[in-house]
Amino acid sequence: MTLKILDVTLRDGSHSVRHMFTVEQVRAAAKGLNAAGIRYFEVSHGDGLGGSSLQYGFSKTDELKLIEAAVSECTNSEVSVLLLPGIGTKQDLQNAARLGVKMVRVATHVTEADVGAQHIELARSLGLKTVGFLMMSHMAPVEKIVEQAKLFESYGAEVVYVTDSAGAMLPSDVTERISALRQTLQCEIGFHAHNNLSMALANTIAAVEAGATYIDGSMRALGAGAGNTQTEVMVAVLEKLGYKTGIDLYKLIDTANDVIAPLMQQPQEITGSSLILGYAGVYSSFLLHAQKASAQFGIDERDILIRVGEMKAVGGQEDLIYEVAQTLAAKKELVR
Repeated sequence: MTLKILDVTLRDGSHSVRHMFTVEQVRAAAKGLNAAGIRYFEVSHGDGLGGSSLQYGFSKTDELKLIEAAVSECTNSEVSVLLLPGIGTKQDLQNAARLGVKMVRVATHVTEADVGAQHIELARSLGLKTVGFLMMSHMAPVEKIVEQAKLFESYGAEVVYVTDSAGAMLPSDVTERISALRQTLQCEIGFHAHNNLSMALANTIAAVEAGATYIDGSMRALGAGAGNTQTEVMVAVLEKLGYKTGIDLYKLIDTANDVIAPLMQQPQEITGSSLILGYAGVYSSFLLHAQKASAQFGIDERDILIRVGEMKAVGGQEDLIYEVAQTLAAKKELVR
């Protein structure tokens, strides 16, 4: 089985650095990933193409300039982008394709694959490797995931991902979902993890053993919440398990240490709040918004996240975080 490792440092990691990547940082990371032999790596705002906004956070640098810089360093690797219908547009995808992007992952909530149909069809017409990305996959039963994955495949997706956006899954959850897709789909299957419950690597290995051939990681685990599966650790473990990744581990480690570590705003670790993301099943990119709302309204960010989890909020509902914080603050004032 040939594994394709996709590094998401320059996309998911954008959340962790508050979308402040520079052209120089992206160029250096892209050069290192290319030298290490990473097949694909993703570049865009944390919320995908078109994500730079008041609601999701403005990017320091236009994402198209970051994409252009990354593509310019690629001789072995290829650049991917994320697109969330309703945030990114078909024009955004066309612009990225003109710059030399070779893959797009069309991301929808796990029960809403149908909203990505036109974007997948466009991507195929542009000659891009086309992926359906089912976010918050812990929120749906296996039967629903199979149904939605089949929709993505019918639209033309060449890969369908089970995406643990909240870092809420355990290995048994991953095995069950990936196995069901492997038995049903003709296309390839991918898995994207978050480490909020310290399960990212274990879940990734479970996905591979169940039949996933595309797996995600980020250098130094840089990503939303407690981060993703750490790419350099994942490569080392896979090699020890007997999988041939084709990746130069030394060059990957050097890029993680020399390029990514210096730009990190804080160590990527499991804090009390990122732990709550996984425990309550909350979208990992909500963490920084909850911390901001906590400071603004004087409410424990864990209380905010627990309530948001109870409401089953999904990506795109960041405004709910502030509404919840304001409501909790008002209740707190009444108690006084």
